Amino acid sequence: MNLTDSIIEYRRYLKRRNFSYHTIVNYLSSIKQFVLWVNVPVELVTYEKITAYVDHLLDKKVGPQSINSNLYRIRGFYDFLRFEKKLPINNPAKTRCGLKLPKPLPRYLRDEDVDRLFSVITKARDDAMFRIMLRCGLRVEEVSNLTKGAIDLKRQQLIVFNGKGKKDRVTYISSDAQKALLRYLKQRSSSRVKKIFLVEKGTYKGKPISVRGIKKRMEYYSKKSGVKASCHSLRHTMATQMLNADARLTTIQVLLGHDNIMTTERYSKLYNAKAKQDYFKAMDQIRNKTESSAHDQNNGKFFTKERRFLVSKNFNAVGSDSFF
Repeated sequence: MNLTDSIIEYRRYLKRRNFSYHTIVNYLSSIKQFVLWVNVPVELVTYEKITAYVDHLLDKKVGPQSINSNLYRIRGFYDFLRFEKKLPINNPAKTRCGLKLPKPLPRYLRDEDVDRLFSVITKARDDAMFRIMLRCGLRVEEVSNLTKGAIDLKRQQLIVFNGKGKKDRVTYISSDAQKALLRYLKQRSSSRVKKIFLVEKGTYKGKPISVRGIKKRMEYYSKKSGVKASCHSLRHTMATQMLNADARLTTIQVLLGHDNIMTTERYSKLYNAKAKQDYFKAMDQIRNKTESSAHDQNNGKFFTKERRFLVSKNFNAVGSDSFF
């Protein structure tokens, strides 16, 4: 098997499936790293070799999620060789060789943390970028690619073109996000660049700000405010705040662009109004029952501690001779 030709054909296959440029780069990078590490021809790789590669990545301190992503891409390459190129090989990257992943709750910001973070964001561009993430639930890539034509301020809505999975969706702009965006647009240079958010100084002044550039700005404000925040935590915060305001999960799913409702349901673990209501109702009943039981027990005893004290006090006051 000519490995170089197979990788080139695999790249074409991914492009035919309409994978994004970044996805194709990530797939080919994972395959390249694996091919350079393995010391046997690709068609002779065994399950044992795959597990050894997992150990190699663990030794390099690669995280479980990244390892599983690498295995997923390698598995896809072998499926391509077997089903598309019709090569008589088995897929050594079996599903069970992946690592078990933790399931942490989404990291969101409390209301006071949101206030502290935005209190140090004074630049109009940065305030608009991060308020759109917070109020519209946009990913950092979606904010970076946001264009003038995607925004309809009269209807207070914007369209996310080519979001994750190359899907379009409609979301809405709150009043404070709209105000921040208008403030920035008034100060923005009259550049004909379609993308809204531009670099404001340096060599790339007037060029669209990159994803890395936006993340660096968030790192700066996070450090300045003392709030542990990221661009994605603003998206999590938007979903959590909407859930706390009794918005339906299906509504949040549509606004965030989740394919699977189970992805959105993670936020219900952060705040479940029904669970909270049931908990405090049950606790009130338990406390009332305990207090009532203690009261009944005291009433059922004629000589309680208090009654014995009073009787003893009365006897002492009268004196024993009074009874004769």
